[in-house]
Amino acid sequence: MELTQRAYKDEIEKFSTAQVIDMIRQLRDGLIAEFLQEEKLRTFFVEHYDVKSLSQVRIEFLKRDLKEIQKSPLDLAHYAGLIKLIKETNSAALSGGNDALFFNELETVFKKYTY
Repeated sequence: MELTQRAYKDEIEKFSTAQVIDMIRQLRDGLIAEFLQEEKLRTFFVEHYDVKSLSQVRIEFLKRDLKEIQKSPLDLAHYAGLIKLIKETNSAALSGGNDALFFNELETVFKKYTY
């Protein structure tokens, strides 16, 4: 009986797919919220794209695009590996390389404004 209770308890404590997707979305949206701060956005572009300055018009278009991503549902195909990893390990901690998934999603927007 004790083994069955333990297995049931372990099953209860595992993250559901919906919980995992929600956690990943919260992480993504938190990262986007940081980039919606103009100074952080400018600093990121200087450091990562060697862009000396961003016009106010570019900043506003970037913010608009980032807000659109923030409102959109999570791209499950893009995050499939991370979803699977979190479910298998039952850990929400991001290990090396997984945080790059978030930046890769945003990079499609950033590259539009590096001209």
